[in-house]
Amino acid sequence: MLPADVDATTEMILSNDWGVRRDWLGYAAASAACSPLVAVDGDSRIVATGVGTANGPVGWIGSIFVAPHARGHGLGTALTEALIDQLEAAGCSALVLVSASRAAQRIYERMGFEVQTRYRILESSGIAAEAAHRTGMPRVRPFEAGDLRAMCALDRDATGEDRSHALGAFADASSTKVLATPDGEVRGFVCRAPWGGGATIARTIDDALAIADARRRAAGEGGKVRVGILQENDEGHARLIAAGWTPSWSAPRMLRREMPAWHPERIWGQFNHAMG
Repeated sequence: MLPADVDATTEMILSNDWGVRRDWLGYAAASAACSPLVAVDGDSRIVATGVGTANGPVGWIGSIFVAPHARGHGLGTALTEALIDQLEAAGCSALVLVSASRAAQRIYERMGFEVQTRYRILESSGIAAEAAHRTGMPRVRPFEAGDLRAMCALDRDATGEDRSHALGAFADASSTKVLATPDGEVRGFVCRAPWGGGATIARTIDDALAIADARRRAAGEGGKVRVGILQENDEGHARLIAAGWTPSWSAPRMLRREMPAWHPERIWGQFNHAMG
């Protein structure tokens, strides 16, 4: 996919009721970390697409979409295989994807992927403005340029991936908040992407819930906030339910080859399911 293909690809997806993907595809077409592909028919019309993202040792595969009239000819499988080749050539030793359906899961299993865990997405309504902060406690504040290095280290430890390319591209005072102690230690963050997704990493459940509450206050009454946790985070799930969050949906995270060391309980949100 070239930048010039973004509009046509976006329209192909939108016309088939798969949502607006323009900002995401525009980023993918311009990012050195991403490998966006399209398939075209005999008239050079785009009929399918997929994106791979190389996050250091881990590669993500997602945004696989085939126009209804072009399905049944192996385009989805061909795109996935091409993305696997590109990510492995980029040095990714583990490949990850999120399966949208049981039928897709069976296809990915034939390609060597296995269910590793599940994402659990929960929602909550916004809440009233923030009360006075207690002195001496960690607080959620807007991103400052000096936070980036600590954010990248936290993110790498939690995910086993190198997403510094995305954090460096998206983090600014308007898109990103960090949870920091009074002496400046960054213990967690939420970094929002232009298309609406947001990576959220926190050392502890209390840190994560403080960030989630800050997001709820920013959304205000009548707003809505989502978090995305892994199946391993049972205590976090219970704490969210107790705080009034409600389950929205769940999907399997699939893995091909061995995952580097990671801490799934520290992951509370994703950019999207084609870049982690």
